[in-house]
Parts: sequence; structure tokens; C-alpha cells
Amino acid sequence: MKIAIMQPYLFPYIGYFQLINAVDEFIIYDNIQFTKKGWINRNRILVNGKDDYFTIPLKKDSDYLNINHRYISESYAKDKTKIVGRISELYKKSPYFSEVFPLIEDIFYCSELNLFDFVFYSIKSISTYLDITTKFIVSSTITIDHSLRSQDKVIAICNALNSKSYLNPIGGVELYSKDIFSNNGLQLNFIKSNPIEYKQFAYAFVPWLSIIDVLFFNPKEKVQAFLNEYTII
Repeated sequence: MKIAIMQPYLFPYIGYFQLINAVDEFIIYDNIQFTKKGWINRNRILVNGKDDYFTIPLKKDSDYLNINHRYISESYAKDKTKIVGRISELYKKSPYFSEVFPLIEDIFYCSELNLFDFVFYSIKSISTYLDITTKFIVSSTITIDHSLRSQDKVIAICNALNSKSYLNPIGGVELYSKDIFSNNGLQLNFIKSNPIEYKQFAYAFVPWLSIIDVLFFNPKEKVQAFLNEYTII
């Protein structure tokens, strides 16, 4: 059985869904510290041919809290209307707007106020739309020493789930050692997305935007084909 482990990212880029689709079980961290200026509560969309951010506002709280202890701001009751309206205005002339917008709207208007639950809902909803059947597991439900960090924590999760194969994004090449994994009876591989390009109105292509952008500009079948556009190292 092959697994992958990632933080929850809000409407992540296509590579995140490639990773989900490439494994049997996808473990999503809920009990790790929230990081500012990451992808947990924000992402990038196309604005007049350039990339720009949209952000889910959070309640002010300690920067040391775990993701599952952070909550969406009370202002989001109004903010979501502005965010959804902006996305609608920017993408209303995209070729697959009518098919995709109800999905995006449903996610932004979901009732979850816990940050982890909200982001997890978005990931599961898009995975369902793309017919991805990978099993999701929330990290805090796994019986391990959760004080472990980095490579040691990954190995502990693999052992707890009886997995012998772990797939990590290519960015982890310098963080994880194939020899150490092998010494623990585990196979470590890395996934690297192939270049993916599609038409974004008449603009020069802006790569690796949120999955929102990919979905609005491509038919579902093409996005599903994108899920296999990667190299395993």
C-alpha cells in the first residue's frame, strides 16, 4: 500500500491532487502548527493576466496553535460573498464556468468554521468531483507519538498504517533520505509534476495557480488526464 502525507491546502494547485490520486491512502495533517504566508488559508487565481491572492480570514489567535485549533473569522459571513463574487466576475467568461462555479460556491459557503474542517471539505469536494477514490485519513486519528517531527514522523505513520511505500512531493528530496527509509523497510519515492499548460483567455500562461483556475479553463476529462502528468523519481 502506498501513502502520502500533506498539510491541508486551500484549493491547492494540480500537483496536490496528482499526489492524492497517485496513492492508496492520503494522510492529511490536522495536528501540526499553522504557518503564516503558506497555502493553508489562501491561494492564487488569475487577475488580468497575472496571479493574485484570495484569502480566508482567520480569528486572531496564537501563532503556535495547531491547524485544527484555528478558526475562520466572524467577518467571513460577509467576506465570503465578496470572495465568491470576485471569482465569479474574474472567471464568468471561462469555458467551464457554468459546470464548475456551483462546486466552488458550495465550498466557500460550507458551514464549517474550524479552519481544518473547512479546508478538508474543499479538498474532499474537489477530489469527489474529479472521481478520485483515494482514502483520506486525518493524522490525529493515527496512533503514533505525535511529538515526532519530519522524517521520523513520516516513518512512524507508515509503520502504523502498515504501508511499505511512501510518496512525497519533489520538494522533499533534500529533507528525506531513501537510505534511511530503506533501512526501516520502506520505499521512498518523489513525485514531480510535468509542465502543464492550457489557455487562460488571451493572456500569457501563468502556471501553478489554484485548482480553481484549472477547473474553469478545462473540461473535467482533461483535468483528470492532468492528474497523471507527473514523473516518479
